[in-house]
Parts: sequence; C-alpha cells; structure tokens
Amino acid sequence: MTPTSPRARRLAGTLYAYAFLTDLVLLYPVYALLFADTGLSVGQISSLFVIWSLASIALEVPSGAWADATSRRRMLCLAPLCTAAGFALWILAPSYPAFAAGFVLWGAGGALASGATEALVFDELDRLGAADRYARVIGRARTAGTLGVLASIVLAAPVLAFGGYPAVGAASIAVCLLAAAVAVRFPEHHQATRPAGVASAPPGGLDVDRAVPRGVDRAASADLDADLAVPAVGRAAPTVVSGPADTVTAADPDGDELGWWQGLRAGVVEARGHRSVRRAVLLVAGVGAVWGALDEYTPLLARDTGVALTTVPLLLLIVTLGQVVGGLLAPVGQRFGSRGFALLLAGSALALAGGALSGHPAAFGLVAVAFCGLQLASVLADARLQARITGPGRATVTSLAGMATDLTIIVVYGGYGLVATVAGNRVAFAVAAVPYLLIAVALAIRPSDDRRPLASVGVARGG
Repeated sequence: MTPTSPRARRLAGTLYAYAFLTDLVLLYPVYALLFADTGLSVGQISSLFVIWSLASIALEVPSGAWADATSRRRMLCLAPLCTAAGFALWILAPSYPAFAAGFVLWGAGGALASGATEALVFDELDRLGAADRYARVIGRARTAGTLGVLASIVLAAPVLAFGGYPAVGAASIAVCLLAAAVAVRFPEHHQATRPAGVASAPPGGLDVDRAVPRGVDRAASADLDADLAVPAVGRAAPTVVSGPADTVTAADPDGDELGWWQGLRAGVVEARGHRSVRRAVLLVAGVGAVWGALDEYTPLLARDTGVALTTVPLLLLIVTLGQVVGGLLAPVGQRFGSRGFALLLAGSALALAGGALSGHPAAFGLVAVAFCGLQLASVLADARLQARITGPGRATVTSLAGMATDLTIIVVYGGYGLVATVAGNRVAFAVAAVPYLLIAVALAIRPSDDRRPLASVGVARGG
C-alpha cells in the first residue's frame, strides 16, 4: 500500500466532507410529506419521482463529458448549487410545477457530480502515486454519505418542529451552499489524451506503459490478462495540464482543448470498444442497481415482520449500519480476486434471500449483512472500472456506468412491483437476489481469472 502523503490526505478529507454535506439534506425524510401537505395526490408524487429519474438519466452522460472537457472541480461546485436552487423553488413556491422544476434541478446536480467525482479522485490519487488507495477512499466517502443521511433523519424532526417546512428547506439550502464551498478545496491537475479519430483501435500493439496509471508496479503488470490491456493505437501521449481551478482544462498535445463532443465520443468509444471497460461498466450497473432499488422497499419488508410501526426505524438502522461497515471494509475487499468477489456476491445474495424469507425481525441482521456485502461489492466494482479506464473520458465512462445503473434501477422497480403484488415483499426480495447469484457464477467461471486482486489490478501493492 502506497504511503499516504499530506496531499492525498487533504484530498480524502475534502471528499469525505463533501460526501457528508451533499447527503446531509434535511428535506430527505420529509419531502414526500411536503408534497402531500401541499395537496398533491399519490399519482402526482409518483410522477415527480419519474421526472427526477428521467432528468438524472438524460443529463448523466453529457455532464460527464462536460467534466472531461472542462474542470471536474467546477462540476462539483455547481452540483450542490443546482440542488439548492431546486430546494429554494420548493420552499418559495410550493406547487406541482415548482416541485417538478426542483426535481429537474436536483437531478442535474446529481448528474454533474456523478462521474466527475470518481474521475477527479482517481486521477488525483494516480498523480500522487496512490491510485491503490482509491477503493479505500471511495468506500469511506460512501460511508460519510450514509452518515450524512442518518444525521439528516435525526435533525429533521426538531428542525421541522421549530420552523416547519421553511426551516427544513432553509437548512437544506445552507448545507448545499456549504458543500459548494468545500468543493473549491478539491485539487485538480487535469490529465487528458487527445482522441485521434476517436475510433476503436484495431487489435495490435499494446502499449503497457500508457495503459497503466501512475503508481503502477509495471513489472507486476506486464503479464496482465489480455482484457486488462488497452490498445494504444491512435492515441497520443498524455498531456498534463495543471494550474488554478479556473484555468484547468483538458488539452491535447497540440495545445487544443478537448471539446465536449470529442470527449463524449472518446468516452463512449472506450466504454463500447474495450472489452475490459465494457465489462466493468456492466458490473457497476449490475451490482449497484438491484440493492440500490431494494433500499427503497426495506421499510415495507420491515413492517411485514409484524413489528410495531415504531420499531421499523430500528430495523432500518441495522441495515444502514451494515452499509456503513461495507464501505469501511474496502481495503479488505481489495485483496479479492474475481472468485473472491464472486463469493462475496453469492454470500450476500443468500443472506438477502434468507433474511427476507424468514419473516422474523431478528432475520433483519441477515439483510444487514447482505447490504454490507453489496455496499462493499459496489465500491470494488467502481474501483475495478477506474483501474481499467485509460482514455481522456474518465468522467464520461463513469457517467455511462451511472446511467446504466439508473436505467437498471427503473427495471428493478417495475419487476419488484410485479412480484410483490403477486407474492409479497418477502418473495420479491428473494427474487431480487437471483441476479447476484448469476453474476457470481459468471465471475467464478471466467477463464481469464488470474486470481489478482479485483479492485487493484495494475496498481502497486506493498507495505
């Protein structure tokens, strides 16, 4: 493991504060109540959620390309400002049009940060020779975000009692503004490669030196399996552009900026044309979407255990703590090879199905174990993707993975609704565990599995 430099610690600390603040939204636990108290029907509220999802999906990839073409730090500053503007609309003009516009702005904020965050963190750690710490840092950042959600749940009630919805909204806006201020502290030394022709390179010479990030043990990486190497044909050598936040842009070797359209094409080409990147994108979506959707239904599963309504939050707290632990276990998970990752998914799937089908409150401990494993698996899948991206469109490729996740979540919502309507929430949770078993089998039987650590392929290890 690469020793932690002061700059790496500053980057990590800024990320943790940013993740905590962006999820410390006091409107989270009460915005559905705000909508209902304004007079909206259940159908109208559901349509707002659809608008939110569609806005996020539509803006996900374009915003990633924008981050690659300009400044990722700028995207992280703009993201909470968009969200704050949406919340301001909700409080100042509570009505269906204002709620819809607010969700569009919230979706835009999420899209601006998605992709740009992971790309900035990985590239900055890579520049500092600490790319092997990415999974650890991102895992802790997700834990910080989960703690932000918990804090918002705890604080929402007293703030609501003190000043009603305006006070909750004002607190949420203030936190968003504080998150934007924290984002200014992110370092950024944008690295980009001009996509000459942006066409998928034909099979041929593999440039290992260009395919492996800084901090890589090149001797250990020389014998990587074929799907981890990226063809260097048609790619110019990287150019690092560093400087103040306001002047950092992606540049090519000739001094021209990497435009939005070029960056978008480069990211799409890499995600589609390089087998290892394509597999990693699909893995991120497959692992993150199912349990991400199930998280919305855990209150229903808890209620079906027969506990009192006041006990449901306690069962949900157990599940949330499982997610926290999962994020903190990222350094351990980095040692997993493909088969170890497959066992993690299979074990989580079995715990999920067993805990759901039991119907006993104590079995929610198994559900918490499952969410712990799936949180860890999501972090490792993200790290796997970042380790395989070598082109200029890192934020674009990561946003493609985010869009694929969002689309899959919508499919899971529909499937869950059908199964739960016919057989109940317990069976729906158990059926949702099946995709994880299928992914585990696919990973376990892959002939190219070389037993190296899954999330740190190509990254220096030691110490």
